[in-house]
Amino acid sequence: MTLQSSFSSNMAIVVTDVSIKNDIATSISYIHTFNQPMIKTVHYAVFVTSIEAELFAIRCGINQACSIENIFKIIIVTDSIHTARKIFDDKSNSYQIHSTAVLYELQHFFAAGQENSVEFWEYPSCLKWRLHKSVNKKSKSFNLLPSLSSKIF
Repeated sequence: MTLQSSFSSNMAIVVTDVSIKNDIATSISYIHTFNQPMIKTVHYAVFVTSIEAELFAIRCGINQACSIENIFKIIIVTDSIHTARKIFDDKSNSYQIHSTAVLYELQHFFAAGQENSVEFWEYPSCLKWRLHKSVNKKSKSFNLLPSLSSKIF
């Protein structure tokens, strides 16, 4: 996949990861084209579930990949494929806001070209693939620096 993307300017690889520490979720998505990092997005949220944070990371990655000109193929790489499936599950009401946003973006992406496609790939963190390893490391490196130390308790 990495070799194929390094020769194709029309493919975007979106690598996502999430970490939750002290009730603070770190959602990260990196987008690569031509085997080069193009967009890095980091979001922090308080008191959200890991599924919500993961869906948000996927949502942001898809949103940004769809906005890149001349991208015909998007590959979402996640270590949480069961969460990605919730995007397409119409019975998952609690995650409907993320599903609606992703499906809206994908509708426009598919309407823009007949050759456009999206693939979801699962890549477990334990395999330590170079692109996923850097995203995973960044998601776990967040350290809380309170501006009001008395408020942390």
